[in-house]
Amino acid sequence: MRTVRLRSLRLMRIHEVRARRSADDFPRTEHLAWKIAEVAADPVPVPPETESMIINRIIDDAAVAAAAVLRRPVAVARAQALAHPYGNRGATVFGVSGDYAPEWAAWANGVAVRELDFHDTFLAADYSHPGDNIPPLVAVAQHLGVSGADLIRGLATAYEIQIDLVKGICLHEHRIDHIAHLGPAVAAGLGAMLRLGQETIYSAIGQALHLTTATRQSRKGLISSWKAFAPAWAGKVAIEAVDRAMRGEGAPAPIWEGEDGVIAWLLAGPGHTYRVPLPEPGEPKRAILDSYTKEHSAEYQSQALIDLARRMRERIGDLNQIETIVLHTSHHTHYVIGTGSNDPQKFDPDASRETLDHSVMYIFAVALQDGCWHHERSYTAERAHRPDTVALWHNISTREDPEWTRRYHSSDPAEKAFGARAEVTLKGGAVIVDELAVADAHPLGAKPFRREQYLAKFAELADGVLGDTEQRRFLSVVEGLAGMAAGTLGALNPIVDPLVLAKSPPIPRGIFR
Repeated sequence: MRTVRLRSLRLMRIHEVRARRSADDFPRTEHLAWKIAEVAADPVPVPPETESMIINRIIDDAAVAAAAVLRRPVAVARAQALAHPYGNRGATVFGVSGDYAPEWAAWANGVAVRELDFHDTFLAADYSHPGDNIPPLVAVAQHLGVSGADLIRGLATAYEIQIDLVKGICLHEHRIDHIAHLGPAVAAGLGAMLRLGQETIYSAIGQALHLTTATRQSRKGLISSWKAFAPAWAGKVAIEAVDRAMRGEGAPAPIWEGEDGVIAWLLAGPGHTYRVPLPEPGEPKRAILDSYTKEHSAEYQSQALIDLARRMRERIGDLNQIETIVLHTSHHTHYVIGTGSNDPQKFDPDASRETLDHSVMYIFAVALQDGCWHHERSYTAERAHRPDTVALWHNISTREDPEWTRRYHSSDPAEKAFGARAEVTLKGGAVIVDELAVADAHPLGAKPFRREQYLAKFAELADGVLGDTEQRRFLSVVEGLAGMAAGTLGALNPIVDPLVLAKSPPIPRGIFR
C-alpha cells in the first residue's frame, strides 16, 4: 500500500490487489472488500460541493427517466414493480403514486434512468455510469424512512467506491460488464446511508460482487434492451445482499483476491496486481466531482464527436463531396463503438437503438448531417434508413491512435481526453482536419454543465411528461434534500399524469401479476 495525492489535494491510499492462494496468510483486514467497507463506515462529513453535485445528478436522473417513461423496457420494468405493492411506506416507482417493494422500485427506476444512455459517466481504466447508484439508494431510503442527509451521505459513498474501482480495475479487457463495479458500490453506499457496521458492509460487498459479474455480451453485437436492465439488476441484487448481510449472512471471501475469485478467473489472473485508490480515514468523499454528465443521448465516448461533427459541418459545406472520414481516437473508443469492434451491426440500418447508440460511425454521420442530436429523432428507423446517411455512415472508420489512448488513461484532468481527430477526405482530394478532446458539456469543455444546465435539461426532457406544477414541486424537493426529515423522502418522486402513462406500449402479462 502507498499513499499519493490526487486532484483537489485528496490524500488517497493506493491498495495493491492481486489473487492469493488459499494457503496464503492473507488476513481479512487486507481484503479489498474490507478496505471498501472501512471507507463506507467512515462517518466523515459530506463536503458542500459533493452535496451540490449529488443534487445535480438526482435532477439529471429524473430528467432522463421522464424522457424514457413511455419506452417499452421502462414500461416492462414498471409493470413488474407495480405487481409488488408494499402496504405503508414502501418505495416509489417513478411517475406513479403508491408504495412498492424497495428492490422492485429500484429495478423499475434503474431501467428508466438507464434506458436512453443519457445520464452521468466516468471513464478511466473501465467504464461506469455512477448515476445508476441513485435509484437503489433512494428506494431503500424511502422504505426505511431515512433523512435527506443520510441519503446524501450514502450517495457520496456509492459514487466514491464505483469511481475508485473504475480507476483501478479494468473489466472490459476481460469482457466482464461494468456492473461488476456497480454492485459493490451500491452495497457500500447502502451501508453508509444506514450506518451499518464494517462487518455487515463487508459481507454485503462480497455478495453483491459475486452476483453481478457477467459478460459484456450485453453491449456487443445485437445489443438488446438488457443493456438498460443490467444496471437495475445490479442495484436490485445489492439491496438483497445488504438485507441478507444485515441478518447475519456472510459472503464468498476473499471475493476479489481468492484462489477461485474474481481476479484469478475473470480478470487478469494470479500474475497481475491491480492498484485501487481509496480515501484515507477521515478523507471527504469527492469522487463524484470527477464524473460528468451527457448533453447528448449517446454513448459517452461519442459526446465530443457529436460536438466535433456539429463544428465541422460548416467547414465542409456540401456533405455529398465527402469521400471518407477517419476518426483517430483511443483504444476504448475504437474497439467499443468504432470499427475495431468488428461488429457488422454497427453499420446496419435495421440495428436496434441500443446498437446505433454504440456506433460512433452512425452517430458522427447523423450529427454531421443534422447539426444536432436528439434522444428520439436521431434514432428513428426512418432516420437510420436515409440513403444519404447510409452512404456517409459506411464511409466512416476509426483508428486507434496511441496518443489518444494515453490521454484517455491520463490521471491529469487537464489532459485526459475522450474525443478524436477527424480527417475528412473530399472527392477532389482535399483533406479537412479538426479535433476535440472533451465534450462541450464536460467540466473542461466549452459549455460545462452547472446547476443551470441540469435544470434546463430537466425542463426539456420533462416537457409533455410532467406538468409545470409538478416539475416545480419536484425540483423544490430535490434542492432542499439536505434538510428533509426522516420519513419524508417519498416526495422525491415526480408524478406523471395517468393520461400520459396510458400511452405506454401494451405489455404482455408475465409471472408477476
